[in-house]
Amino acid sequence: MKIQFCGATTGVTGSCHLITTAHHKVLLDCGQFQGGKAQEELNYEPFPFDPAEVEYVILSHAHIDHCGRIPLLVKRGFKGQIYCTDATADLLDIMLKDSGHIHEQEAEWQNRKNVRAGRPAVEPLYTELEAEESLKFVKPVLYDQLIELNDEMRVCFNDAGHILGSGEIELFVSEQEEGTDRVHTSKIVFSGDLGVMDRPILRNPTIIKKADYIIMESTYGNRNHPDNSMDVNNLVDIICETAARGGNTVIPSFAVGRTQELIFELNKIYENLQDPRQKKLADLKIYVDSPMASAATEIFKKNAQVFDEETKDYISKGDNPLEFANLKFTQSTEESQWLNIDKEPKVIISASGMCEAGRIRHHLKHNLWDARNSIIFVGYQAEGTLGRCLIEGQKEVTLFGEKIQVNAKIYNLEGFSGHADMDGLIGWLKGFQKPPKQLFLVHGEPEVKIEFAKTIKERVGFDAIPVNVNSEYELQHSGEVVTMKEAIAEAVDERKINEARDNLYNVRRRLEDIIYNTDLSVDNTTDPEKLAKINNIILELEKSAINLGAVITESEEDERIELTDEQRQQLREAREEKIREKKKEKKSAKK
Repeated sequence: MKIQFCGATTGVTGSCHLITTAHHKVLLDCGQFQGGKAQEELNYEPFPFDPAEVEYVILSHAHIDHCGRIPLLVKRGFKGQIYCTDATADLLDIMLKDSGHIHEQEAEWQNRKNVRAGRPAVEPLYTELEAEESLKFVKPVLYDQLIELNDEMRVCFNDAGHILGSGEIELFVSEQEEGTDRVHTSKIVFSGDLGVMDRPILRNPTIIKKADYIIMESTYGNRNHPDNSMDVNNLVDIICETAARGGNTVIPSFAVGRTQELIFELNKIYENLQDPRQKKLADLKIYVDSPMASAATEIFKKNAQVFDEETKDYISKGDNPLEFANLKFTQSTEESQWLNIDKEPKVIISASGMCEAGRIRHHLKHNLWDARNSIIFVGYQAEGTLGRCLIEGQKEVTLFGEKIQVNAKIYNLEGFSGHADMDGLIGWLKGFQKPPKQLFLVHGEPEVKIEFAKTIKERVGFDAIPVNVNSEYELQHSGEVVTMKEAIAEAVDERKINEARDNLYNVRRRLEDIIYNTDLSVDNTTDPEKLAKINNIILELEKSAINLGAVITESEEDERIELTDEQRQQLREAREEKIREKKKEKKSAKK
């Protein structure tokens, strides 16, 4: 068996890892490279494998740096199946279509320039229609289900706590030893992106006890989040101070994950405005200006079964934690433009989180120059991105061909990031009861992985390989022979076995027909493999039972901006003024 690392090896984007056995090829993630021009150009290079030979994509989650090249994979010949959690599948529908739309827009913009310069036209990486076509290959599954891919491979998703639907992947692979009838089963654990413990909405990352091989992210492998960076009061103080001086607070936020977390936290603040410093919030509107973030928030509402206990408790009391009176969603371009015409202080949450595309770039153009305003970053900023330039103190940036002075206050609240910090990563690794045969570090900047490998050796005692540049490793078997059944039995957490047995006994009467018809009887000697099959049935029933429509009180109507006639007139006048200014500039340039 071989592992070929095809992305996220020199940075934190482009996650893509190929598992090859004598008979099968499986891809872990197929993400897009993001950042500067050099990173973006990597997306157009051929895959270092034949997409037509890949049978399965096992997708950890729906962020574009993990899923963004799936339509390209299909476009270049992949016809297999894409396994991911059901919530990830819901998010993929909006993420990939939006990505295809952006690629079309960028190609159209570039071709307008190319025509004027006499250069040939370019093709988008993929179109919105091609993104939609790729969704036909998606097969949603549930957390903790054991899925048989083929006669040699099984996969299970555990909750990674990073974004809705994010998974840690357990892949069981059986191989026959060459020239013998000995069959070895190895367990590969792919961390995906690990979330932060005790964060709102989502459950904590699952602790896994055993693995032969680990592929692990290392985004924050060399540092911890500052103690006060996740302090919501710190965020609110910045918002209040900014509003007091008449300014706007602009928050570049990932449409999936951070935006919903911010809504959840602000909802709690708005429900209980006791602190005198926070009373200023009473009349302050919070605008989510991202159609994708709005759509993603609706998907969050429909997936209550994966929420943590705190959020489920809110729901059981009839409170929707992703709605409150001062929260408004924008949809149209006109509504988005009005936010920069309106003079009232406000909070604007807009995508993309690294400021590389979307409406956030327009909001930065209109707000960065004004010292009354604040820009708050709440997620990781990759090298080469506009977000990284701003947090590193760049005093002038170019947006839409115009140079903009950076006079607004810039804040970086790293603790709001959805990635575990160094202590969180180490804590997850300490859950393994014995060292893996090999531990590979990916999804981190080169120097970070090197430092993290040293930290792992010092604090956990495991040897780690910082993967650098695309490379391939042969995975050697030990002399020990382990069957698939034994590997699964060894990997199953005793706590999970006991919980599964309790669940089975509690619902047995309701499942009598299923149990008897499928001859799946349950007793104290039932082996883990049979338990897994029964548990899959129960998970499907539980999913259908926990329907958010039944437990969340739906709002009568979504809170969205509806511009008045006066506001529309203001918008028209602002546009006309802008046209007059451009005409004056052209006349001055001619003189």
